[in-house]
Amino acid sequence: MLRRTWLAAAGMWPLLTNAAGSAILVEGVRQRLADAPVARGEFEQRKTVQGFKHALVSRGDYLVARDRGVVWRTREPFASTLVVTRERLVTHQADGRVVSRLEARDEPALRMVNEMLFALMAADLASLVQRFRVDGSLQAEGWRLLLEPRDAALARWVTRIELEGDRHVRELRLREAQGDESVIRFSAQSVANALTPQEAARFD
Repeated sequence: MLRRTWLAAAGMWPLLTNAAGSAILVEGVRQRLADAPVARGEFEQRKTVQGFKHALVSRGDYLVARDRGVVWRTREPFASTLVVTRERLVTHQADGRVVSRLEARDEPALRMVNEMLFALMAADLASLVQRFRVDGSLQAEGWRLLLEPRDAALARWVTRIELEGDRHVRELRLREAQGDESVIRFSAQSVANALTPQEAARFD
């Protein structure tokens, strides 16, 4: 007999605690998310690092293009830009100069991490289900996902990811294997059907 978990909070749906339940959950989240090729917004990240008393706080904006990648532009405390695609990870200084450039073909583990980061930011549920065991809950207007890595290689970097949102991902909590934890809150989010020429140039 399938065991049902009844969520106590008002408005939550009952979910099955097996593969069928995960499929219902993921489909429910997919239906709630805004489906668009381009997403933009702002972020505030608080990173708790082992050995440091206070969290490291950074703020900036981001751009997600489903067929190109993610541009993560930090404004505070120091300006920098991170461009993540399935093929590479590039970091730029404030003046545009490249600080580092890693190619997935040269770093096999980088492709896995890039794909995961891309899937998280783009809310690519199909890719996330392939790499993570999924639990969580659906609410009348929102949702919450708990992700635990399926394979040992990914588990060496991250042990647990939590996502919350509605039409957009509003919060991401990532717990790393060595004990560090990041909480990222998103705001001022919007979607579009295409990149502007200026936005497209950020991926070049």
